[in-house]
Amino acid sequence: MSEYRPSPRPTFDTAVAIRHEDVIRYTWGDDDSGEVLDWLYVSSAHVHQLIFGLPVGGSFRHSHEFRTIFAADEVLIVLEGCMIITHPVTGESCRVDTGEAVFFRRDTWHHAYAVGPEPLRVLEFFSPPPSAGSSGTYARSQPMLDDPRLADDARLGTYVPGTHDVTPSRFTVLAPRDRLWRLETADPSPAAVGLMASTEHITVGDLGLSSGQRTAWRTHDGDLCGYVAEGTLRLAVDGPEARRWLELRPGDGWYVPKGVPYRYHAHMGPTRAYFAVAPSYLSREEGMA
Repeated sequence: MSEYRPSPRPTFDTAVAIRHEDVIRYTWGDDDSGEVLDWLYVSSAHVHQLIFGLPVGGSFRHSHEFRTIFAADEVLIVLEGCMIITHPVTGESCRVDTGEAVFFRRDTWHHAYAVGPEPLRVLEFFSPPPSAGSSGTYARSQPMLDDPRLADDARLGTYVPGTHDVTPSRFTVLAPRDRLWRLETADPSPAAVGLMASTEHITVGDLGLSSGQRTAWRTHDGDLCGYVAEGTLRLAVDGPEARRWLELRPGDGWYVPKGVPYRYHAHMGPTRAYFAVAPSYLSREEGMA
């Protein structure tokens, strides 16, 4: 049986482009939990970003060494394939298709299954991050779950479609229409930002820019990281000596430390990206307004 080992924690002192080919590859799990492939992009003092992958028919569950319950808010975004996520205590299960996301808060046991004909790839944002002791160390301090459930049998005989469902859910599945939409300053027109979750720990969303659109300079009172899903994104960063820009293509990520000014530019056509800011999306000045 494999023994638990903390995953690598890629950290950066300055704003960087994180090329897909340079991302740290890591495998965790054992025969009981299933093995999971991780592509680790960022693990700063405030935010954790990775992609995990499962083969067709693959899954991750939990074992004595690898317990999937963390002290963090998490957003999982399905990039490819289809995922069934299950709460092994209650049997609650949700289907999350490509382009959809699921959000859950700390102390939520979760298993994931790749269903359908394609491998599964999921982008994950996580805060508080492992450096805060929220992941493996915390999980291993929790009571072992010895009798996981695959389904919620209590719903049998009571599930009537179209009626009000009062059963509390630990998972919230988010299609694009479910995002909290906001407009942010950009040229020549405001940019649409869709927030999937915004808690005291983390804000996660997606950003779509039309060809030539450029956002205003801004900062956050938190670390920023992200992932380019479509198109080419130029990320301009202001520094003490000079401004510089990073060109990001699909599969690439980025990191901007707390308080560093930046802006986006779709200079080669339309682009779409996912991002997370932790702990606070607003800048200090905005937060005091």
